[in-house]
Amino acid sequence: MPIQQLKEFLAEADVEYMCLTHPPAFTAQELAHHVKIAGDKVVKTVIIELDGKMAMLVMPATWRVRWDSLSRILDTDFVDLADEQAFQDRFPDCEVGAMPPFGNLFGMTVYCAEPLTAQPELAFAAGSHTETLHMKTRDFLNLVQPMVLNQGFIKPGARKPAWLVKARHPHGEESKQRVSGMAV
Repeated sequence: MPIQQLKEFLAEADVEYMCLTHPPAFTAQELAHHVKIAGDKVVKTVIIELDGKMAMLVMPATWRVRWDSLSRILDTDFVDLADEQAFQDRFPDCEVGAMPPFGNLFGMTVYCAEPLTAQPELAFAAGSHTETLHMKTRDFLNLVQPMVLNQGFIKPGARKPAWLVKARHPHGEESKQRVSGMAV
């Protein structure tokens, strides 16, 4: 079953949900594959460090964070991916990487990518890599009260930044990039 704290919270709020068991999924996209749901309906939970405080981003599994844009919209000089060891104690009943998107239960501000709000239902890890919780999006939004962001994320198929694109030789071979004189 989902983690006890979340289960009690949903029962107290009289919210309907469904929990499914599946083979281990270590990414939100693997989860989408196992439960046969489109990746834009599966929530990816990302823990960030925002000016020295932990916060939670929730976004479609198929999307990526656009760090420069996120920093700008949150009006901060420092936003970064949090180190798992720094936050794992905040989620005592969860497997690392399987935190449900209820940061409010764990003392975190929650930021939600606007595209998730348009989905009728959401699916997300329920505290383990083998359990997924499904619920109505409106119930999630009412219970979590996230700050909805319309920027800071990149949708699937968007062009990658130039620094992520590997240079190619005319014959199709990837060139080796050099960092501090070492080939990588």
